[in-house]
Amino acid sequence: MAQQIYFGSTPADREIAFIALYKKAFPTVAKYVSKMGGTFDEAKDIFQDALVIYYEKTVNATIKLHSNEQAYLLGISKHLWAKKFRKNINQTLLDDSQMDFVEEDDPQPSANKLMYYLETAGQKCMEILKAFYYDNLPVNKITELFGYSGVRSATVQKYKCMEKVRETIKERSLAYEDFVE
Repeated sequence: MAQQIYFGSTPADREIAFIALYKKAFPTVAKYVSKMGGTFDEAKDIFQDALVIYYEKTVNATIKLHSNEQAYLLGISKHLWAKKFRKNINQTLLDDSQMDFVEEDDPQPSANKLMYYLETAGQKCMEILKAFYYDNLPVNKITELFGYSGVRSATVQKYKCMEKVRETIKERSLAYEDFVE
């Protein structure tokens, strides 16, 4: 069992304990919140809420740490961030200006042009890619259908087929616009 910080009996003792926890755990929480798309201020809010929860559980003796305070505070902060994120998603209202519909005027990739570049990989590759991407067959079924010795061989062959297509596109310096009619 990990050792907990003692908050002491005086306000000065508590302040020292809180400062120690802040220095010890906040950078990790701030990094996590930032990685999840949050701001520094959101990280501070989340961490302060986590500190309050930790303090209350420590004072009420309802906590038994199995790791250190830093890990515990990060866990609480992750939970609070997830809860806040879900709440924000549920409250977001979409209006027509936020909706991104595909309009008939939007250019769409040309099936003919796509097929041309896929065909450059060869008939066998076309069949493998069709089975995998269009028919959504599992790799073990593709292994049986095409007579490969194992799942690994089928996976490698599918990869090689995709590389042939990628190489053709790269050689010709094609961009998305080249596939649009």
